[in-house]
Amino acid sequence: MKPIRILIFIFSVILLLVVAWYFFPAEGLAVGNHTLRFPSYEEDMDPTQEKKEINVDSVIHKVDQSQIINYSDNLLDSLRSYRSYLKENPNRIYLPNDDYTFFDTLFYQLEHANEEGKTYRIMHYGDSQIEMDRISSVLRQNLQTLFGGSGPNMIPAIQPVATISVTQNATNLNRYMVYGDAPRARHNRYGVMAQFSQVIGNGSISFIQTSHSQAYPKVKQISTVSVLLGKNSQGFSATLKCQQIPSETKVLAANDGVSLITWILPENVKRGTINFVGNAEIYAVLLDDDAGVAVDNVALRGCSGNIFSLINENTLRQSFDLLNTRLIILQFGGNRMPGISSLSSISAYMDELEKQIKYLKRVAPEATMLFIGPADMGKSYKGKMGTWKNLPQLNDSLRAMTLRNDVAYWDMFHVMGGEGSMVHWVKHSPPYAGPDYVHFTFKGAQEIGNQLAKSFTTYYDFYKLRQHVPSDKVIEFINLDQKEDSIQTARRIKMPFYQPDYVTKKR
Repeated sequence: MKPIRILIFIFSVILLLVVAWYFFPAEGLAVGNHTLRFPSYEEDMDPTQEKKEINVDSVIHKVDQSQIINYSDNLLDSLRSYRSYLKENPNRIYLPNDDYTFFDTLFYQLEHANEEGKTYRIMHYGDSQIEMDRISSVLRQNLQTLFGGSGPNMIPAIQPVATISVTQNATNLNRYMVYGDAPRARHNRYGVMAQFSQVIGNGSISFIQTSHSQAYPKVKQISTVSVLLGKNSQGFSATLKCQQIPSETKVLAANDGVSLITWILPENVKRGTINFVGNAEIYAVLLDDDAGVAVDNVALRGCSGNIFSLINENTLRQSFDLLNTRLIILQFGGNRMPGISSLSSISAYMDELEKQIKYLKRVAPEATMLFIGPADMGKSYKGKMGTWKNLPQLNDSLRAMTLRNDVAYWDMFHVMGGEGSMVHWVKHSPPYAGPDYVHFTFKGAQEIGNQLAKSFTTYYDFYKLRQHVPSDKVIEFINLDQKEDSIQTARRIKMPFYQPDYVTKKR
């Protein structure tokens, strides 16, 4: 082909593209499930349309650095650091009425769990972001290191999604869930995991700790096994066989309510089988230590957190009471985001969640509550990835609604870096989020779990520090305007200057 013809062909193609670009609909052309667009000259050349660049490692490092409390010989400096954390740190837990004593009762109970011989439970409910026990396992390891306890804790009788902590198998059991694709029961006694497994005649559950649990030493230690069940027949029996330990059978009288069967083992085990004879509804299996703290992972794929009031009130109340539940964590919002098109739909969702929170407070009156907001979520806008349009407003509304209902709030959206951050979590090396721009990878979930655990333990450190300072002095100092903060101010309120022994050991 002659050069002139090649040149004419190139210019013809360019001309056709220019004509197509000029007449192409600005909103794009729908082709099946996709939309074809030409990039807009104004969009690309507008200097005001600056891309928000987020360095994920810098965001995480900044959060980490701001959590390093200044433990000096001067107690005033330590309190100043805590005050800065409570008011400014993106990783802080927002507290109702800014009440920094919000978790004090919980901390006291967790501290005394061992001497009381009790296991206090933290129930972590969430959507698919917490599947596989990813975020919960990190929080569990940190809190069990602080307060004692061990084991992977609560698991359902049938687990359709494998976890990083336990491999399990069930025979001759039928599973029912309060939502989703699983079959529904003819009643609403679904239990604390929003599901139950029916045993009729006989059945069994086997559990084996996974190799991944080697990364979490506490998870390897199971010395107490329990079964939470309900509506059992007369003479219903459960027999536990663990490795070389002789099997032990528990027999129950007929009970229409909730019961807890417990085996205290003479040594730690890694695997076991529970055989059932009779009829009952199995709500959960507990793999614990004999005392300390348990963090229970309840992953509800596809759920928006609006299903709790569908579960029988008496079943939940009895269960939470038998389990010594002292903290309920709710992590929801992401699944509702695609259906939110306006502020009115956000308001409707807030009404739904507020109903659930009030219901949980009624059935678990001794439990403190913490809500974890949604992560950033990416969506393609005219060929470019950005945050879902109403996600920032949803996050703000969740924080306002939960605080108004005496529930603490952890702002995962801003911990990640805020608007546009999910794109950079996906691009991170190694990736912290998957190509759907919604779900964390294992590494990303671990990082989120670490940040949550650090925030929670920072509040515990502050609780410990306050045991050495008169409460009225702490209140006066924390409520000071930072512009007023000075040595003269400290002298005016007669702040003591000494360092408690416990702060000499940094975490």
